[in-house]
Amino acid sequence: MNERRLSVLQGDLESVFQCAPIAANTYNGSIMKFVDEASIYLIAGKGGNGSASFRREKFIQYGGPDGGDGGNGGNIFLEGDSGLNTLVDFRHRRNYKAENGVQGKGQEKYGKRGESIYIRVPLGTEVSDENSGVSLGDVTEHGQHLLVARGGKGGLGNVHFKSSTNRSPQKFTPGKPGEEIQLHLEMKVLADVGLLGFPNAGKSTLISTVSAARPKVADYPFTTLYPNLGVVRVGMDSSFVIADIPGLIEGAADGHGLGVQFLKHLQRTRLLLHLVDIAPLDQVPPADAVRKLQQELINYDASLGDKTRWLVFTKTDVIDQAEAEEIASQVVKELNWATPWFMISSVTRSGTDELMQSIGRALDEIKELEREHEKEWSLED
Repeated sequence: MNERRLSVLQGDLESVFQCAPIAANTYNGSIMKFVDEASIYLIAGKGGNGSASFRREKFIQYGGPDGGDGGNGGNIFLEGDSGLNTLVDFRHRRNYKAENGVQGKGQEKYGKRGESIYIRVPLGTEVSDENSGVSLGDVTEHGQHLLVARGGKGGLGNVHFKSSTNRSPQKFTPGKPGEEIQLHLEMKVLADVGLLGFPNAGKSTLISTVSAARPKVADYPFTTLYPNLGVVRVGMDSSFVIADIPGLIEGAADGHGLGVQFLKHLQRTRLLLHLVDIAPLDQVPPADAVRKLQQELINYDASLGDKTRWLVFTKTDVIDQAEAEEIASQVVKELNWATPWFMISSVTRSGTDELMQSIGRALDEIKELEREHEKEWSLED
């Protein structure tokens, strides 16, 4: 069954092994470039103190209090930036401090408010308090601002404390300190469709075939070392984003291979494509490969195991079409597969257009259901 494939690879084994050390170097470089978690420490600006001042003007016998308020301290915001795709910048800078408010002055002059700062983060960034674990929100849109540290309120000047019994108040209040917080940032790529499969299942080849993404493609495991995104166009005004993550192996939930550190990037997707090699060289039956990966999903996060998942048999060009159809039918029957399944060859592009068009239609239906649910929630509110 695999004779054609073995004959193709037989003459290339030396080049494959020569590429392996390069892959290791690329791995180190990729980890340095793609960072999806970071911790930063923020201090919002302190409020300026109020002023205890009195009018001192010629010909005014009884000058009253005229101390102004201090300015509020600057806030700290996270700002969504569609031009960023990693949190690597926070490896070089981890501390941020907003400007303090200015102290109030006489003649009821209020202090200037401290300048707020805006920290740019990639879309899909989840933000939480690192100490308490409390979620502070998500940054999902370009230009979105998320307030994460509020500046301290400025103090009151003595003009506020004047009364009929206290015409010369000496009292004023100091400015409040700004909020201090240790933030945990976790980026999860925003994609409509996620590709899932064991190493060499054909994920990178598929995304490079149906989109402009150009991930590394080779014949050794773990060629993909960090998520790749591609935009697939299925019409004049219709497109969707597809994400390719590094391949998993059995035991990934326990840290084997690259572990499950990138599975979180599939949690926001609307649809998963489970790619399986229809004629694997390691002789592992496709049905067993599907079950093993399904178990890894459940071990990592049960919600991923419940997410809508289609089965895609890849590399059908390496065996006869009739044999490929027979294998696929047996696997679907053995697994009692209930959702759609497809047979494709990314090399010959057989079946890829049909798959992408089917995904486009399914996503339109999913989005319509989501809009209906949003309307129902708004009516209930």
